[in-house]
Amino acid sequence: MAARVTGAYRKRDGFVTVVDETGEIGASNELDQFLVRGQLGYENDAGLRIRLIGDYSEINGNCCAPVELLQSGLQTGGVFGLAGLGATGGNFQPIVNASAFDNGAAEEILDARVASQNFVPTNALDQWGVTAEVEFPISDSADIIYIGSYRQFNAASTSDSDFTALDLFNVGTQAGSQPNGTNIDTLTQELRIQGEAFGGSLEWMVGGYFSDESIDQIATSTLGTQWDQFIGALLLPSTGGAFGAAPLTLFSGGINPAGTSSSNRFTQDSTSWSLFTHNTLEVADGLKLTVGLRYSDESKDGGFDQVDSTPGACPAIVNNILGAPAAGAPGIPAGLVPTILITACFPFAAPADLPGAAFLPLPRTFDTNFSDEELIYTGKVSYEFDAPINVYASFTHGYKSGGINLDATAAIGGGDPRFASEEVDAYELGFKGRFLDNAVTLNVAAFHEEFTNFQVLEFTGAQFETFNVPVAESTGLEIETVLRPDSNLTITGGVTYVEARYPSDCATAADALRVQNLCGNPLTNAPELVGILGANYTNDIGDSLSFFLNGQVRMESDRRTSTQPSTPPTTAADLGNTPLLPFDIQDGSVNVNLRAGIGDIDDAWGIELWATNLTNNTTRGVTFSTTLRSGSRSAFPQEPRMYGVTLRGQF
Repeated sequence: MAARVTGAYRKRDGFVTVVDETGEIGASNELDQFLVRGQLGYENDAGLRIRLIGDYSEINGNCCAPVELLQSGLQTGGVFGLAGLGATGGNFQPIVNASAFDNGAAEEILDARVASQNFVPTNALDQWGVTAEVEFPISDSADIIYIGSYRQFNAASTSDSDFTALDLFNVGTQAGSQPNGTNIDTLTQELRIQGEAFGGSLEWMVGGYFSDESIDQIATSTLGTQWDQFIGALLLPSTGGAFGAAPLTLFSGGINPAGTSSSNRFTQDSTSWSLFTHNTLEVADGLKLTVGLRYSDESKDGGFDQVDSTPGACPAIVNNILGAPAAGAPGIPAGLVPTILITACFPFAAPADLPGAAFLPLPRTFDTNFSDEELIYTGKVSYEFDAPINVYASFTHGYKSGGINLDATAAIGGGDPRFASEEVDAYELGFKGRFLDNAVTLNVAAFHEEFTNFQVLEFTGAQFETFNVPVAESTGLEIETVLRPDSNLTITGGVTYVEARYPSDCATAADALRVQNLCGNPLTNAPELVGILGANYTNDIGDSLSFFLNGQVRMESDRRTSTQPSTPPTTAADLGNTPLLPFDIQDGSVNVNLRAGIGDIDDAWGIELWATNLTNNTTRGVTFSTTLRSGSRSAFPQEPRMYGVTLRGQF
């Protein structure tokens, strides 16, 4: 019998200051986390091995507040001030005058790391799980292995989803309602038999896998007290203020949309099972052939409904559009109908399934299913020389299941909330070698991947959308090395060159315009060149202490940070002619990380000092069009220079 208990605690300050009209109100990207893990092991003389693992963790933080890089023309044109929303329309972060494509100015704005919101976002999650592993020999050359697990994940969050200090659109903050809550339960079972045959020249394995997962989420979205006034500002340039400062109240017959709220529930039950085998045969001295097969079956049932709704002005606006305006409400001019409809019935807060309005772009509940099956297979041939040097060639046909987009907008206009499974054919040629008595390791791999129905997750500034692109490709070369000049010093290095792209013929005229718009462009956050160089030095101090020094430099070339490369076209004629999106390209960067530590020579205790992004390089991960602010662009900054201390101990 053996037992082990481990635990960890981590705390990190926020690195984005959140402000409103009163000044600083907090910081975003804070983290407060702890975890504990216990293990129990048993082994007997008959070869039976049992391992039980239990873990629990909690994370509390506040994520995430984006930084606005480019102001809306409504702000620079003074429209918000004319509408009584202040000159900046709820933005109180430092302003830098810059052109739309001045990356230097973008870095200056990001470096200040100040975001405007009317409250600091919050996140809290906890999860726990248990795992059992059982291994038992059924003969001198074969074992049976079982692995089973159960895991529960719970999360709650609140966010100011308009990303300004105005009270416009809040998620998880309605009085008396629960915050955004997500619960995921997952059960997995795996049984396999593996062993050797023909004197060890054949390594074989067969097995089966089953998983069952349930998702239950409630998301409460609410329109704020300044929503109608803000919509009046949006209409001001085109109407000259003809419909006043509260157009939604006007067209609904006197109903203020403030407080319009919906608690949307999303559920999904999914089951997956597979049968698999993986076998390696040494057909001649040094020459090995590997063949693997896996049959996978996926089934998912998911849906969206509403557990609570305060409809506000939305039904009255719909009736007005349908020709039955409330008493005292003027008819809506035809040119304003789309704007008035979508803002009065903002999809995340609006009531679903309004009678007689199925043809309008309004939330529709759904209950649907998805199922798919696929045969996954791989083949590899390798040859090992005496040096030892190994060369190989492999092919794999892979698969990632499709599913259901659990979003209130997924079935608008009769749309299908499902997305297709992704498949990939991957080819690889490689070389692995060790030289000079293992003092030098060198690995080289060339690869090419062809994706079918490539799955894309796009953040539009207001929602996450999932869709498929018919074709995507990735081609590249990777080189990595490890140098060991002596027993104390290890130097590692690696460089990867990859072209990850949507080919120019990635879609047809039958595909959605947002899909066609991707053709001929690189994938998001996929730099062509990435290089890493690191060194680690260790040594002893006397008979009881040891120390280490570690440094790493990481370089990457330019990369795209938006899903769409240009303004999404509205007609086929616009394809290839729409303007580039501002601040889409993140310039190449170099990051330096350092770590040093001292501790007991037997690792009973240790203390480490570290710094990441030592030069305080300013980069962004995702850039998007800011919610409801035409022409504005915002980004989520990546971690700035951070430093800290780590304590380790064993008892």
